[in-house]
Amino acid sequence: MKQFAKEFLLRGLLCAAGGPLVLAVIYGVLGITGVATTLSPQEVCLGIISITLLAFVVAGMTAIYQLEQLPLFLAILIHGSGLYAVYLLIYLLNGWLVQQLESILIFTGIFITGYGLIWLAIYLITRAKTRKLNRMLKSDPQ
Repeated sequence: MKQFAKEFLLRGLLCAAGGPLVLAVIYGVLGITGVATTLSPQEVCLGIISITLLAFVVAGMTAIYQLEQLPLFLAILIHGSGLYAVYLLIYLLNGWLVQQLESILIFTGIFITGYGLIWLAIYLITRAKTRKLNRMLKSDPQ
């Protein structure tokens, strides 16, 4: 567990700096589209702190896959649940998602679909590479 915490902190700290950059893009898009024309100092402060925290947690959560004693499905479930919770919390906290059941259900559906598609792509790529390596091993004359 100590190794996991160390890895979580390292990964989180390495990526947390990218959070404000992501926020700058979000605010830029909101400005270009006319959704937000002015931001209060409190909104900017909350946005910077919360998106930095989001980047930290998202990056740190990938350390879950280093825990070899966890079955892959459980690691995926923990990772996905953690990501969902932190994204939902940050989006609601910043007012980027309306606090209504319908909005939360739509967000949930999009999140689950996106997460599932990403894992499907990872699975298919890994399976193809594994098959290629197995074929190479079978044909190796050594």
